[in-house]
Amino acid sequence: IISQDAHAVAGFHELENDGQRNTSLLLETQIMRVTLASYHTATIRRGGPNTQILQTKRHLEHIGVEAKLMDVWGGRENVLNCDLFHLFASNLGVYDLAGYLKSHDVRFVVSPIFFTRRSPITVRTICGIDSVAKKVFKALWSGYGIAKEICDWSERVLPNTSEEAKLVVDGLSIPGRKVTVIPNGVEERFAHADPKLFHDTYGIRDFILNVGHIGPPRKNVLSLIRALSTIHHPAVIIGNIYPGKEADACLREAEENENLLIIPGLAHDSPMLASAYAAASVFVLPARYETPGIAALEAALAGARVVITPHGGTTDYFGDMAIYVNPYAIKSIRSGIIEALEERADDALRNHVTKHYLWDKVARRTFETYSDVIGN
Repeated sequence: IISQDAHAVAGFHELENDGQRNTSLLLETQIMRVTLASYHTATIRRGGPNTQILQTKRHLEHIGVEAKLMDVWGGRENVLNCDLFHLFASNLGVYDLAGYLKSHDVRFVVSPIFFTRRSPITVRTICGIDSVAKKVFKALWSGYGIAKEICDWSERVLPNTSEEAKLVVDGLSIPGRKVTVIPNGVEERFAHADPKLFHDTYGIRDFILNVGHIGPPRKNVLSLIRALSTIHHPAVIIGNIYPGKEADACLREAEENENLLIIPGLAHDSPMLASAYAAASVFVLPARYETPGIAALEAALAGARVVITPHGGTTDYFGDMAIYVNPYAIKSIRSGIIEALEERADDALRNHVTKHYLWDKVARRTFETYSDVIGN
C-alpha cells in the first residue's frame, strides 16, 4: 500500500529542491496561524519530541508563519484562534485534545511519533479487537487504538520516516493519501561546534559518545555500557537519568569502567553539548528503535561517525553512511563500535545531513503541507 501512494513516501529527497525555493514567496501569502501542542510532560522530559516542537516553531516563524505553543490557561477563544493545530504524538496524553478539536471541527495534523517492533498485521489485529471491545467495555483502552483514532481524526498524518509511515498505513489502517513523511531535522549550529570547550573541561577528545536518556529500556544504554566494558577507548554518555532498576544497573556497571564518563543530562542548547559532539569521533545510538534519533543527526553534522540501530527508519536518514548494529546483541554493538573506530573519517554523512535535514528545509516542507490542508 505504502509504495503505491506518493503522499506516503514524500518528504525526504524532495527537501533539496524545497530548499532552493524563494522563501519570500511564502511571506507574500496571508499570514498563517498555527498552534503546536503535545502531551504535558514533553517539555520536562527534554527529549526528541520537545526538540522537534521547538525547532519546528522557530523555523516556521523564520518563513513568516505565526506559530505558537498551546497555552492551556489561555482561554478557549484564544486557544482556538488559529488556522490549524499541529499535534506531536498520538498517545493518551494528546487524546482528549485531539477528540475536542475533532468534535469542534477544528482542523489538525499530527506527527504521530508512533513506532513499535511488532508487525503491521499485529497492530492492525489489535486495533480491530480494540474497536469491537470498546462497544462492550466503554472504559477499555489500548495504545494502538488511541493512536489510530487520533490519526483518523486528523487532516494529515506526518510520520518522520518511511518505516513509520508504513506502520501507520498498514498497521493503523490510515489511507496512504492522508500520509506525508516529514523528516526530523537538525540545527545548523552543530556543524560549527568547537571541541575545545569539552576537551578543556574534561581532558579527552576523539572518544565514543552516546547522548540520550539513561534508564528507559528502549534506549538500551545498559547494553551499550556492557559493550563498552571490553573496548579500551575513552567513552562518554550524556543523559538524563530516569530513576529505576535499569538506571541503577547502568550507573553501577559504568563505575566499573575506568574509561567511561557519565555526565548527567545537559540542556539541548548547552554549548558543552555541541562541543561534546564535535570532540567525539564515534557516536553510538543502539536503541531498540529510533525515528531517527535527533542526537544522531546532531552528531553526524558535527562530524562524528555514527553507529546506530537499523530499526525505526534510521536507514532513510543515514543510508550506507552509518554502521548498523543489532540492539539485542552486545557482541554486535561492540563490533560496530570497533569498526567505526577503525574507519577513516570523511565528510560524506555530514554533507548528506547538511543537504537534506537542516530544520529550515524541513520547515518549508511542513509549511507546504499546512497550506495543502488549509486549502482543501
